[in-house]
Amino acid sequence: MPLKTLFLNPPSFENFDGGAGSRWPATREIESYWYPVWLAYPAGMLEGSRLLDAPPHYVSAEETVRICRDYEFLVLFTSTPGFPGDIQLAEKIKDANPQIKIAFVGPHVSVLPEKSLRDCPAVDFVVRREFDFATVEFAQGKPLEEILGISYRKHGSVVHTADRPMVQDLDSLPHVTDVYKRDLDVTRYNVPFLLYPFVSLYTTRGCPAQCTFCLWPQTLSGHPWRKRSTDDVAREMAKAREYWPKVREFFFDDDTFNIQKARTIELCSKLKPLNLTWSSTSRVTTDYETLKAMKEAGCRLMIVGFESGDQQILKNIKKGATVERARQFTKDCHKLGLVIHGDFILGLPGETRDTIRNTIQFAKELDVETIQVSVAHAYPGTELYEYAVQNGFLASESRMVDEGGHQLAHIEYPGLPAEEILDFVHRFYDEYYFRPKAIARILKKAVFNRVDRKRLYKEANTFLKTRAMRHRWVKERRETQGSAATAESLKA
Repeated sequence: MPLKTLFLNPPSFENFDGGAGSRWPATREIESYWYPVWLAYPAGMLEGSRLLDAPPHYVSAEETVRICRDYEFLVLFTSTPGFPGDIQLAEKIKDANPQIKIAFVGPHVSVLPEKSLRDCPAVDFVVRREFDFATVEFAQGKPLEEILGISYRKHGSVVHTADRPMVQDLDSLPHVTDVYKRDLDVTRYNVPFLLYPFVSLYTTRGCPAQCTFCLWPQTLSGHPWRKRSTDDVAREMAKAREYWPKVREFFFDDDTFNIQKARTIELCSKLKPLNLTWSSTSRVTTDYETLKAMKEAGCRLMIVGFESGDQQILKNIKKGATVERARQFTKDCHKLGLVIHGDFILGLPGETRDTIRNTIQFAKELDVETIQVSVAHAYPGTELYEYAVQNGFLASESRMVDEGGHQLAHIEYPGLPAEEILDFVHRFYDEYYFRPKAIARILKKAVFNRVDRKRLYKEANTFLKTRAMRHRWVKERRETQGSAATAESLKA
């Protein structure tokens, strides 16, 4: 028998969507939780294991420590914002169960393995990048020095074993939905723009795109694009439909679901007979024929990274797309009746007040159904992080998140301070949603769907609280900066 293993997405800040499936770890403006897909794969390989997703199931740190007393091996998925708290949790777990072995996995420790081990003596080893087989091999008794892709301490030094090749045969991995069915409550997961309840999973790994800001391909999943067979995906979806007849939507949360036209159309032909409602990620380079096949196979919505309405910024971040192509893509989707959730980022390289205003205008021109506006985050291991460090664009005493885990602007440019970038986030939301057309869409949704009405009310309250909190941060930072400037002028 392998070690009795617990795979943990740890408790952290309140409403923190922190890892193992969340692409941008943070406490959301509106409470949202993504499935811990990455942890589900090895959890499905080990007999007697359990997957514990603490945040959406409201499992406290104290209860997590109690649960860990019954396990021999803990695999904890950590993130850059959540890492300080995860260190404290690991120490408490080790105190309560000194015999337990603890491994940290995820983007943060993949990029900073040596520092992570030195920061947390309670951690026995970390796994770099894909961790499916490394964690399973340890649980099955393989010595650390024989396991590829790990870093551990030996005689006071940190030892790094050779990198592990990326998983190529994705069909050999277990179906994550089997683990969800065993260990998770699907009614605990909510994302505002998806139908409730929903279930998310992957059909591919990796992304060949070179976007400089994107966390996952540069730190965990890699750029090589690997795909499951369309037959394997169809089998899992047929099974998932039987598991959860009341689930209203399935979401394919691949780095880029439809990046290969032939494969997308082939998969759609096998999803169509299942009569499912599903949604996915998408790039604006997807053509009309592919979008049509997706719509006919049951696709309802796509998450689309528009990022910016400024062509030079798109070039700066190596987006591989144009503003004009984004316009045509949006027209094609609206023609077919496909819903778009548009993602925009403020504070990318080249950002100015004018480019932000252009992006806001561009978003209003596109007029997609819902949007998300984020501040640019320079995660360690990304090209954006190297760019910000080399050019001195990380704000002094910068923090990635506040005391509650909400995103803060920590990149600033000459003439565009961090607090102004964050302030523009809410100006963006205000200008976008307080338009007659946008208001009409929201009211229509609230009037004709009682379930959505309750969600909208709750989401509006949560968003307004976050908005007020961020306004306070902007005001305090401006006052601090003003006081500092006054002190400097008096010295002069």
